[in-house]
Amino acid sequence: MTATEQPVQHADTTELIVSRCKDLAVRLAQFPRVALGHFPTPLEPMDRLSEALGGPRFWVKRDDCTGLSSGGNKTRKLEFLMADAQAQGADTIITQGATQSNHARQTAAASAKLGMACNILLEDRTGSNDGNYILNGNVLLDRLHGATVSKRAGGVDMNAEMETLAQTLRSQGRKPYIIPGGGSNPIGALGYVNCARELTEQAAGMGLQIDALVHATGSSGTQAGLVAGLAAIESDINLLGIGVRAPQEKQEGMVYDLACRTAAHMGLATDIDRSAVRANCNYIGPGYGLPTEGMIAAVKMLAETEGLLFDPVYSGKGLDGLLDLTRKGHFDGMNNVVFLHTGGSAALFGYRDTFDLPGYTP
Repeated sequence: MTATEQPVQHADTTELIVSRCKDLAVRLAQFPRVALGHFPTPLEPMDRLSEALGGPRFWVKRDDCTGLSSGGNKTRKLEFLMADAQAQGADTIITQGATQSNHARQTAAASAKLGMACNILLEDRTGSNDGNYILNGNVLLDRLHGATVSKRAGGVDMNAEMETLAQTLRSQGRKPYIIPGGGSNPIGALGYVNCARELTEQAAGMGLQIDALVHATGSSGTQAGLVAGLAAIESDINLLGIGVRAPQEKQEGMVYDLACRTAAHMGLATDIDRSAVRANCNYIGPGYGLPTEGMIAAVKMLAETEGLLFDPVYSGKGLDGLLDLTRKGHFDGMNNVVFLHTGGSAALFGYRDTFDLPGYTP
């Protein structure tokens, strides 16, 4: 169902929504959390983009400004995950991701900040042997933060690989804590339950009614947390994930399952409506982490119109979806659409040859 077929209704008063946000904050306070990021992140207009597209007014929620190792959405999840690791007495963190994983970079930084060892397993999902891709960008930062980084072939069972490593470390007297890819479990998703609250309170303070919230969706933790958070405050914001990896049915299924488990983890009596989970997976292109013409054009457009940097794997493909859907009239009748910037600009340095950029004479 498109946004035009299901117009957004703003039935709740600002006062009631803010009251629900406060209740949600109290509920979230029962879970351990360690401060790693700069919050609240800014909510800014993108008026040059709005003018260029001739659509609704666009805004950007700057989760690229969370501060931890150049920022990104995983910092919100890691505040809860790392606190849980500390509570369990862990001294070593294990996680996994694709080669240019934003999650791996932020996990390495969080581990360094909290004095824990960090082991990162990087899955080769693209088959690229380009030196910039396998050594620069996020991979460079992983190692700079002191993490131990090792590569795995594409398609292997990464959860099993992490558990095997954990068993080895336990035999050496270490106390490892495993964080799933993307930090996407009910503990990590609490970070985006909290983001739903934060964004809603920000908008209320600005007198802004958000009609739609759009973001890139991959391992599902960000979208699942937003779904659960918006359900908890009974918000009518139209949430749409732009898939970067899985087909629509699989992506929505993962998000719905995790949203339900996250709600249960919080003790919410609210049932998650399956119709609240929507993912458009038409912008993945040839595969995860593989560039598309639409992504390239979108990243260039935002760099040139708004001075913003987006990554080529997640937010870039999310932007491609936002721009294309706008041109197709998906957001017609809406006034304010927010794009959640999940960060990751460090990955651009792993994709140097993807962008044919003029303006430089060596």
